[in-house]
Amino acid sequence: MGVGHAWQPDMSDKLSDSVTRAWIRLVRARHAVVSAVEADGKAARVLPVEWYDVLWDLERHEEGVRPFELEQRLLFAQYNLSRLIDRMVEAGLVKKLTCPTDKRGHMLFITEAGKKQRKATWPHYARAVNKHLGDKLTEAETEKLASLLGKLIEK
Repeated sequence: MGVGHAWQPDMSDKLSDSVTRAWIRLVRARHAVVSAVEADGKAARVLPVEWYDVLWDLERHEEGVRPFELEQRLLFAQYNLSRLIDRMVEAGLVKKLTCPTDKRGHMLFITEAGKKQRKATWPHYARAVNKHLGDKLTEAETEKLASLLGKLIEK
């Protein structure tokens, strides 16, 4: 773009009204549902959603998980995963060991205490997800929503 030339949007810079509306609603709905579920968890004094998410993944991968693998699979954004893991190790829910194939790296494992906490926490989050999502939609609507959202995340 040279001096004196006004920037002109091309067609790829324009959104239809329906795409704009879908984007805004998607972002707001995610925020509203996640915030409500987190608030219910906090009121119930159970593990934070992010902690639950880490434990759930580690329990499904008992062979251990490298931190970068965990970060790729988490349901919630983790801007400082290493500090979160350190707090979970300190709480006795996660074990961090040196990676046998890369001495500079680590492997993460769920502890028995972590399994116990995760199992005790799940009923609270199941109720909260039902309250803030499942109870507001029919089964057919949740199937359709899951299908539509799947299209956005499939590679």
